[in-house]
Amino acid sequence: MIEASKSKAFDRLFLKYNEAYLLRKHFRYVGFQGELDPYADCSILYIMNHSSWWDGLLVYALFRKKSQNDHYVMMEEKQLRQFRFFRKLGAYSIDKSTPQSLIPSLRYTCRLLKEGKRVWMFPQGDIQHLELRPLVLKEGAAHVLKQCPQTVVVPITVYYSLFHHQKAEATMLAGKPIVAAWDQMDKRVITARLAAALEGQLDTHRARIIDGGQEVSAEFERLVRQGSSTSEAFTAFKRRVSGWKSFFGR
Repeated sequence: MIEASKSKAFDRLFLKYNEAYLLRKHFRYVGFQGELDPYADCSILYIMNHSSWWDGLLVYALFRKKSQNDHYVMMEEKQLRQFRFFRKLGAYSIDKSTPQSLIPSLRYTCRLLKEGKRVWMFPQGDIQHLELRPLVLKEGAAHVLKQCPQTVVVPITVYYSLFHHQKAEATMLAGKPIVAAWDQMDKRVITARLAAALEGQLDTHRARIIDGGQEVSAEFERLVRQGSSTSEAFTAFKRRVSGWKSFFGR
């Protein structure tokens, strides 16, 4: 497996690039609601639904903006080999080709949690359609929790939507922390509990976005300065032209 190798200098540079260019270019709005660090001194495992290539970059923007703790993100080994610079931001790999190849990554995850780190996992394993139900989770998170029973689980849901604007909006929601005697539970029971919590939260999140329409973004804290779309730029240009006509037509 490929372990993380953080670089503070690269992190500062990439943070600006991610917020000022990548996210602003592709999203009209990125928002968050909830408490990312509900416990100051506990190891936390964040589980999140996985429906887009953008998920990892949104997670990075979120914890860099809203947390002072040390965060790590599990990433598919094929992708991390292609984009190795993510190691410098806290990404480490998991090889899903065989059951045996999973073991080093799961052990590494346990080690991070026992050191009090914050770890992010996408327990669906692969990118799945945002509206696919039921959410089917792999047992990797359950394996980690049984080995690290002191860990608190925080479910995070992300929902992407398009309204009257050219660019999509993304909102992230932190749910109620889950604390349990993980070492006394079967892995299948743990997996089912995590799946139920994540799916229920995602459905609630989805309903809020649909019912709230254009106003729902006001309920979420903006993480990235708004990037204008082509339609908004054109509208602004029309206003300027109208202003010039009024001025020169006097």
